Amino acid sequence: MRPRAKFAVRYLVPPAYAWKRMLKSEADAIQTAGLRLASVFQLGADRPKGGAANGNADGKAALAEAKVIGQPTGSAIFMAVDYDAPASDYDKIEAYLRAAQDELPGYHVGVYGHYGVIEEMFRRGACRYFWQTYAWSDGKKSSRADLWQYKNNVTLAGHTVDYNECYDDSIFWGSASRERRSP
Repeated sequence: MRPRAKFAVRYLVPPAYAWKRMLKSEADAIQTAGLRLASVFQLGADRPKGGAANGNADGKAALAEAKVIGQPTGSAIFMAVDYDAPASDYDKIEAYLRAAQDELPGYHVGVYGHYGVIEEMFRRGACRYFWQTYAWSDGKKSSRADLWQYKNNVTLAGHTVDYNECYDDSIFWGSASRERRSP
């Protein structure tokens, strides 16, 4: 039995990434269809290795896009760490996330990444929300995950999607924010 879609997470990226960029019309259509919505920012798989400088630039770009599509303040913007990040990159990833948060007033930064990234960024208090991928996680699943990406490249309604489970509705637009954990 195929899971029923209850939410969508879409890319919040500048016009140069038009092939994956969420437009306001799409955000409106998703919500009109009764699906909950969250956003993720990603210009490259390992951009967080650039530390605070990339975090500042990406936070500014994410803010501009959030305003264009009407993403409400108080909602989450996930920053993607979409590679097998070694522990030696964790300081740079933390700096990236904190710098992005500095550029996103009113929004809550989350991180997308593997088990080690999720656990370490939670331990450091680097962001508020956590979206774990099964990739590079060595079969481990973090109890910190708000979202769990468990299968990639599935065809659903003629589109390629990834399957995810959600454990915290406060990540979505328009959801009542719960104080699940800090920061």
